[in-house]
Amino acid sequence: MSDKWIFLHGSALGTEWDHTLKDCSSPQGCPHHGLDTKASAPAQPTCTKNLTFPLVSVTLLVSFGSSMLYGYNLAVVNSPAVHIKAFYNATWSHRYGHGLASGPLTLLYSLTVSIFALGGLVGSLLVGVLTERYGRNVVLSRSTLLVLLASSFVGFSRELGSPEMVIFGRSIMGLHSGICLSVVPLYLGEIAPKNLRGFLGLVPSIFICLGVFFAQVLSLPELLGNDRFWPLFLSMGVVPASLQLLLLHCFPESPRYLLIERNDIFGATAALHRFLGTPNVQDVIEEMKEEQQSLSSMEMVSVWQLLRDRSVRWQTLSVVVVNAGMQLSGIDAIWFYTNTIFENAGIPASQIPYTIMGTGATEVVAGLIGCFTIEKLGRRPLIITGFCTMGICLAGITISQLLQTALPWMCYVSVTCVVGIIAGFCMGPAGVPFLMTAELFTQSHRPAAYIVGGSLNWLCNFTIGFIFPFLQMSAGAFCNLIFCGICFLVALYVYLIVPETKNKTFMEISHIFATRRSFFSIPSCLIGMMKFSGYGALESMEGSGSGSSLP
Repeated sequence: MSDKWIFLHGSALGTEWDHTLKDCSSPQGCPHHGLDTKASAPAQPTCTKNLTFPLVSVTLLVSFGSSMLYGYNLAVVNSPAVHIKAFYNATWSHRYGHGLASGPLTLLYSLTVSIFALGGLVGSLLVGVLTERYGRNVVLSRSTLLVLLASSFVGFSRELGSPEMVIFGRSIMGLHSGICLSVVPLYLGEIAPKNLRGFLGLVPSIFICLGVFFAQVLSLPELLGNDRFWPLFLSMGVVPASLQLLLLHCFPESPRYLLIERNDIFGATAALHRFLGTPNVQDVIEEMKEEQQSLSSMEMVSVWQLLRDRSVRWQTLSVVVVNAGMQLSGIDAIWFYTNTIFENAGIPASQIPYTIMGTGATEVVAGLIGCFTIEKLGRRPLIITGFCTMGICLAGITISQLLQTALPWMCYVSVTCVVGIIAGFCMGPAGVPFLMTAELFTQSHRPAAYIVGGSLNWLCNFTIGFIFPFLQMSAGAFCNLIFCGICFLVALYVYLIVPETKNKTFMEISHIFATRRSFFSIPSCLIGMMKFSGYGALESMEGSGSGSSLP
């Protein structure tokens, strides 16, 4: 399919001509620009790789042992909130002779919820150092020890009468999730063939949804969601973490890490043989060598260097927008305070746990839809559709809560909108930002990019988890309109700026951004033509004879 070039000024207004990718990659070069692209074109893998048992196994293992814990710990404090507050109040009364007032008790519980995100923020800041020094596989394996420690603190907190142990255990659990939330997509993005990178990259998001769903099922009063078993409920993460600790060492390290960062070509070749299930891996080795050669004069960049590097400013800005938007979309408020939202919507208290289970099942189904359609539809449609769906449903919640006094049936509209928010999120925004962070950068910039994206992710997570109860008390139903506006703005940014990365190598994606101009930095006399790709992402190239080169 040919891309359209649309003239934006002068007598050429409205005229268009076809400029095909085939022309630009032909042996004779590009007839429109007079460039010889054969020499500079990145090496293309010659075959399509299929799913193998080791690829599937390691993806399921790290998703179950790490990503699922993130989803579980997001939702695990929702249902036992009453029992946790009662424990805090009873302990305070035992220590000081009087109970806590409503305000301080809400503040202490909000700290319990949001300290998980502060731990995650610290963990995300450690990702670059840990992955560069120890590798992806080792970091994922050893980080599970943090889960065992955190589960011990939370599990014995009531027996020892210590609310501090609950808060400290939640912070350590957040530290683990902060590390793994970045390292899992980094590891899977580096071991997956380019035609499977989207599919494997969204598997962790399905397990995040499964983690939320399992937390909702176990929170039923008939199971662990009661005053007797809530410490055990908060400690159940020890099961998947132990399984990952026992089995992950059976799989090799990332071949890209071994070859590009450790210069271990034999280890990288053996890892590729294992993951791809074929002795013919020379095309992949050559592609990695090309990336290694392009980075031979460049060391691993720091966060400060990444933020100052003008050559990757669009990639960095895109990571900032989608990662911050993912958390500021309001999804954390939905997960942390689902009970409160349904109570305000007028749902009977006895029906709330089962209504929440229904939302959890929706998360899993939506995640599966996104996972199995991403390689067909691409990244951009999923994330744009997801954010737009969330924005519409957030506006619907606002309207339904304002009208539910006059129209009692509006409570069902609120439930439908909550389901729509969760479905929209899990279909795209839940996993695509992590995948995009891996795809938009080469090896030298990737760890720093994950630090930036992860830090923003957790900082926004903490902010929403801490302020949402107070925001809801002050703004009421209108607080959802803030999230609604953010969702539409992020969708608009992705539509205008972020290109499609489906079936492209890391070097090809890097070349796309290398030829991009900043629209705002081009003098008006040079605005000759702007290319709008198939879904409308703005890209630019030099007009014939312009003679200027802007990064």
